[in-house]
Amino acid sequence: MFRRWWARVRAAGRDRGMSTAEYAVGTLAACAFAAVLYKILTSGQVMSMLRSVIQRALDAPF
Repeated sequence: MFRRWWARVRAAGRDRGMSTAEYAVGTLAACAFAAVLYKILTSGQVMSMLRSVIQRALDAPF
């Protein structure tokens, strides 16, 4: 029983972390997500919405 458990523990330890290909795919996905987010946040509609939120926050009475 202990030998089976120890074999499973050792086998699980062989697959730690990501390989180089997985890092490349993860980095590509993160860059694509950042590009989409940048396009959304710099669109005219979102910019005007953010501008109005900031304007209302600055004009708020205390």
